[in-house]
Amino acid sequence: MAILERFNDIIKANINVLLDKLEDPEKMIDQYLENMMKDLAEVKQSTAEVIAEETRTKRLVDENQREASKYGEFAKKALMAGNEGDARTFVNKKQELENVGAGLMTAYAAAHENAIKMRQMHDKLTSDIEELKQRRIMIKSKVKVAKTQETLNEATQATKKISGAKSAFERMEDKASRMLDEANAMAELNMEPIDEAKALEEKYASMSNVSVDEELNKLKEELGL
Repeated sequence: MAILERFNDIIKANINVLLDKLEDPEKMIDQYLENMMKDLAEVKQSTAEVIAEETRTKRLVDENQREASKYGEFAKKALMAGNEGDARTFVNKKQELENVGAGLMTAYAAAHENAIKMRQMHDKLTSDIEELKQRRIMIKSKVKVAKTQETLNEATQATKKISGAKSAFERMEDKASRMLDEANAMAELNMEPIDEAKALEEKYASMSNVSVDEELNKLKEELGL
């Protein structure tokens, strides 16, 4: 039976290891759970078939043993009745049944072992599925938190870039201010120096000029007017 070939893989499967291998837990966990549900459905069907086979072979073994025991009793009764020939016939039949019974016991032992394995697979898958269902919400929540954190990290990086750009603008503004100050200083240095003496000369020269009224009054005094 093909499903029994997977017995070791299913029994040894570690759900934590399998989850660690998922590249995208949020997308893969549902797919993994779906696959496990399909496996469980197959295991359920196979388990039912194997248990039915175990029950059938056990029934055959029991029937065979009853038949062999029956002919053994008949052999005893024949001997007690003094019919050794009949007893020999019953013993031969009993031995035939016992030979068949040996084969039936072998078949039953195999069916019983298969039934044990199928029950183990069924119980293991059922347990893993229940655990995965319980952890699915937690895993998806963690993935969502992780994605939110990634968004915050990206926003933080963008903020740092903006801060860097702002600092660059401030440096350019400072440089522009320095350039303007240097230009103003150079313009001031390029201006001709002020001749203070000449400025004072113009001031006092204007003070020596006599107004027209003063000149007329002086002439009147001279003429006696």
